[in-house]
Amino acid sequence: MRVIAGKYRSRPLRSLRDVDIRPTADKLRQTLFNILTAGNPEALQGAIWLDLFAGTGAVGIEALSRGASMVHFVESSPQAAELILQNLSSLKIATNFRILKQDVARGIRTIVGGPSIVDFVFLDPPYQMHEAYSQTFTALAQTDLLKPDALVIAEHEKRFDPGEECGDFQRFRKLEQGDAVLSFYRKKQ
Repeated sequence: MRVIAGKYRSRPLRSLRDVDIRPTADKLRQTLFNILTAGNPEALQGAIWLDLFAGTGAVGIEALSRGASMVHFVESSPQAAELILQNLSSLKIATNFRILKQDVARGIRTIVGGPSIVDFVFLDPPYQMHEAYSQTFTALAQTDLLKPDALVIAEHEKRFDPGEECGDFQRFRKLEQGDAVLSFYRKKQ
């Protein structure tokens, strides 16, 4: 596993063995960021990210590498939260991030109290936690955390679909790659 592009391009990232972490594959991460920057290479400059169920932190670190100004990593596993910090440290990233060692609903409430308005949310719960998708969308809808044009990207397995609508959010794009799927949502207007 490595950083795909940007300031930290080709630098390795670590994962944990014997812990229920399934990092977003390099190829899928590359596809995600290619979509987000298509037609506008500067689309991520200064963006604020929320990396939920962050695992290794690979998606949020990729965002930082490509110019995001802030990433909030939310991860309830103490081992995974420590791994995120180790990955950031190995890249000598000391600022522009926050690691919240708590469940996603609590993490979202914690961030709401701060000054951030989020541009991008990436959520990737363990695939067997189907209810986590609707719970997360509900928690996001109950805040003013997201900018009006914010994107929420959900990674999920091909045999599970979180839905065209998730509460206040409407899917506008779905991309399948192998057994993984990226679903892109925006808040309904």
